[in-house]
Amino acid sequence: MRNQGQVIFGILIILIGLTFLLGNLFDVNVGALCFPVGLILVGVWLLLRPWLVGPDTALRLRVFGPIRRSGAWQVADEEIWLLIGDVRLDMSQAEIPPGETHIRVSGFVGDVRLVVPEGVGVSVSSMAFVSDARVLGQRRDGLLLPVRLTSDDYETAERKVHLETMFFVGDVRAKRA
Repeated sequence: MRNQGQVIFGILIILIGLTFLLGNLFDVNVGALCFPVGLILVGVWLLLRPWLVGPDTALRLRVFGPIRRSGAWQVADEEIWLLIGDVRLDMSQAEIPPGETHIRVSGFVGDVRLVVPEGVGVSVSSMAFVSDARVLGQRRDGLLLPVRLTSDDYETAERKVHLETMFFVGDVRAKRA
């Protein structure tokens, strides 16, 4: 499903709204319940998520700090989780396999920078409460709106990189080397 992040985000917003509505109707202190329930759900998610990721997808977890890759490296399907941090992926000298490579970055607050060589198609899907995306000269800002930008040569390119981000506050940049 292409808009999986959007569906999850929509369901989350609906559940939060229903929780507050029921709290008002039945005079329940929702704030006292939300924090512990939220911690339990995050714990369950962290335990189950590695089994939900594809078998060929690398999973990287980082609470704080940057993730940087440059020089000669092998690009592969990958999922990166951050609480707060930035991701810099310089693919100008990297070995990008033929076909479509999926890179998913999720977190609370973060910046993602992607540098690709000529001839590589780029597609960026960003879902955030506050989003700013710039992809190969195209720019989109969003507030609770999904952002999807694709390079002109994406459909015909032999090598493609699909970057999917999901943040509370996210900034995404993709440019040519």
